[in-house]
Amino acid sequence: MQALILNFVTTIEKLVIDDPRRIVHSFKVALAITLVSTVYYLKPLYKDMGDASLWAVMTVVVVFEYTAGATLCKGMNRGLATLLGGALGIGAKYLASLSGPKAEPIVLGCIIFLLAASATFSRFIPHIKKRYDYGVMIFILTFSLVAVSGYRVDKIIELAYQRLSTIIIGCATCIIISICVCPVWAGEDLHNLVVSNLEKLASFLEAGFGGQIPFEGDGVNSSNEPDKSSCLVAYKSVLNSKAAEESLANFAWWEPGHGKFGLYHPWKQYLKIGVASRQCGSHIEALNGYLDANFQISSELRKRVEEPCIKMCSEAGTTLKELANSMKSFSCPLKSTMHLQTCKEAVDEVNAMLKASFVGEFDILEITPIIRVVSMLIEIVKCVETIHVAIEELSEQAHFKMLLGDDEKPQVHHDGGAVACLDDHDNQEDNDFVKVIIHKIPSESLEIEIIGDKKPFEKQLVCSHCPKHMDVDGY
Repeated sequence: MQALILNFVTTIEKLVIDDPRRIVHSFKVALAITLVSTVYYLKPLYKDMGDASLWAVMTVVVVFEYTAGATLCKGMNRGLATLLGGALGIGAKYLASLSGPKAEPIVLGCIIFLLAASATFSRFIPHIKKRYDYGVMIFILTFSLVAVSGYRVDKIIELAYQRLSTIIIGCATCIIISICVCPVWAGEDLHNLVVSNLEKLASFLEAGFGGQIPFEGDGVNSSNEPDKSSCLVAYKSVLNSKAAEESLANFAWWEPGHGKFGLYHPWKQYLKIGVASRQCGSHIEALNGYLDANFQISSELRKRVEEPCIKMCSEAGTTLKELANSMKSFSCPLKSTMHLQTCKEAVDEVNAMLKASFVGEFDILEITPIIRVVSMLIEIVKCVETIHVAIEELSEQAHFKMLLGDDEKPQVHHDGGAVACLDDHDNQEDNDFVKVIIHKIPSESLEIEIIGDKKPFEKQLVCSHCPKHMDVDGY
């Protein structure tokens, strides 16, 4: 008995330490139930609502969720579905009554059958299932209850009004408390989850493989196994994050603008980043499983590929870390571009080595393991590049701020024949960013478009090969 009590206390303590907001959420639900229960306790309210006032309490229990987005989703779905279902239920009852007393139950049954079948089928539509599944279910329930009870109950409008009023009271109470009292935003949790996943992948590449790729003859060094094991546990959670990301993105869509997240924040872009992160994690898992199997590699072969492979791994990890930092600070990913370019150079270096000498100098049994390792590392680099592109798109859509240090080069985007450069030009008046677009014409001439009217930019532009300004005439 003592062991069970100790285990229970340990579990409770762990839940509180992992997320203290759970305690606050418990009190918020209790507060909402207490408030709506006054509808049943107070006689003036009870006279208007009657026994239907208990629906307010039931609504709070069903609707109040952990995040504000989830509460808004279920509250809006339940309120609108109840309104629509009740209205159609009343309409179905009066439409059936026009057919006469004998045919009324038959007509009413046919209407219920058709609407229930249609609404149930709509739940299989992906978009409706994703955002309105709960509302469709409540619509079927409300419509059926109102339409069926209307056949025996004379005051059907009063019955529908009472249930709709109590449900609206319950939903409004949940939404107000969820948003106004220590809100837990699904969008913020989604943002933090994606950032955390990137950091886990980066840590595994840097600490797990970076500088420790087992190209020695006996495979993985046993002295590094504990660290690698801890990294492995961390990165495996990335592979199982799909359901959480999709759920949080769906609830975040319902939330109003809050903090650094605007009303039309591109939540879908987080799902793209999540997909690319899981692909990267799956390649890391494959590489990790392959390196766990001991294999012999020629020392000469190891010396040739060890350095570029280590560079490939460490730079990929650094790129992911910089991308995570840019998402944390809501700034454009500038530093990660340089590390990604270094990573690509290491890939080209390894490919050149393989093409130049490996096939002719070594036995096929010796070269096969290293080709497999290098191919897996290249796939990881491709995934990192995909993540980089997705985060760049997020920074554009969400209007991330531009942060440039004194010693940093401007960001340069290449898009077909145009080069778009962003730089923090020194201006006596202010530090507004000016966008310079250089359109390359088939001839030797250049067409320059400067967005902005600041005087220091009359004869200056930013070149991708030059960290400082160049004169237009001397470009």
